[in-house]
Amino acid sequence: MTHIYYTFIHEKRHSQLLKKFSMDFPENYQNKIKNFRRWQDAQLSILGIYLLKYGLKRIEKKFHPNELKFNSNSKPYLEAANLEFNISHSGNIVVCAISDQFEIGIDIEILKDIDIADFKGQMTENEWNKVIYANDVTSSFFDYWTQKEAVLKAHGSGIIDFLQSFEIIDKGTTLNKSYFFIKEIPVDDRYKCHLAFKDKIDTKISGPKYINSLRLI
Repeated sequence: MTHIYYTFIHEKRHSQLLKKFSMDFPENYQNKIKNFRRWQDAQLSILGIYLLKYGLKRIEKKFHPNELKFNSNSKPYLEAANLEFNISHSGNIVVCAISDQFEIGIDIEILKDIDIADFKGQMTENEWNKVIYANDVTSSFFDYWTQKEAVLKAHGSGIIDFLQSFEIIDKGTTLNKSYFFIKEIPVDDRYKCHLAFKDKIDTKISGPKYINSLRLI
């Protein structure tokens, strides 16, 4: 089963959240949060961890901050837990996916006006043509972008230079001889969000479920 949770940041709760975080997590995590210049970025990072903690509790698994590690590509993982998770945030929202089945990756992006031409080199020719000839170019671009980023996260590479090396076809793709299925996650109309998972099309997905940030602190 794959569980998906999300929440929104709130400036009025930031002081309360920082106080709670300082009590729950060791100094090295606190220092990481202090490096953020904007309160929004700090809170998105904090809430991502609290969503993970909340989700693990729901499936009766304990969360120990010291077990949170990062691989050589900066992908987080839990050292002692037999499960996969992935966190993504954009704008004012953070989303967390947890699976006890296989590798997963999730990516969310707020829909905003950008210069699409800057990203042409990160898409295949077919993907690019579908984007620029779509009725809604912005929506189509972020649709493809979140799919490709989710695949990279599920694969564990996290290297943006790989984006042009694989092509999204009918919500699926092959990367380094591994096949990944992709599913759109309807979180919010202002965002695009996709989940990528490896090898199994019959995965059961619970959510996305909104969690009020007050329940996390």
